[in-house]
Amino acid sequence: MASNKKIATLAGLAIALLAGRASAADNGWIDSASVEFGSGSKVRIGRLAVQKNWDAQWFASNGRHLSGYWDLSAAYWRGTAYRNVDGQHQNLAVVGITPVLRYQRDDKLGWYAEGGIGANLFSELYNNSDNRLSTAFQFGDHIGIGYVTANKWDLGLKFQHYSNASIKRPNSGVNLLVASARYQF
Repeated sequence: MASNKKIATLAGLAIALLAGRASAADNGWIDSASVEFGSGSKVRIGRLAVQKNWDAQWFASNGRHLSGYWDLSAAYWRGTAYRNVDGQHQNLAVVGITPVLRYQRDDKLGWYAEGGIGANLFSELYNNSDNRLSTAFQFGDHIGIGYVTANKWDLGLKFQHYSNASIKRPNSGVNLLVASARYQF
């Protein structure tokens, strides 16, 4: 029951973040918002996030450069093999912040590649389908590709890995394939 309260709190936080999006975008605090869906070994996730672009360009050459953004996210995870028992469910809430590096065109349209490593806090310890994480704090890293359209939609696909970097064992890690749709204000 405490997990459901944590999930409800996380969902409320995500809604508040997105509801305040217009005001925050007007003030320059948020540049975009995204919705993501992913899956791994007997786990599905849904995530809402807001982003803030960095005002920096590195290694600019031939109309491309390296830049990045901050990503603040709230996610819901649903495992279907809690404690390695098929049909037993584990519901988790996860909040995270990730600095992301992106190699893209100077006009920020078309194809890009990106990668990031961030900090995440789980509502409880993950124990699903032979994967166990022994700490609520986890690093989340990803590599991905995507395409930004002329009408400000950013469609991406990324491989995501969660692990506590062996701070405490067991630490089998969790791998996910995640699809995202992001709208830039």
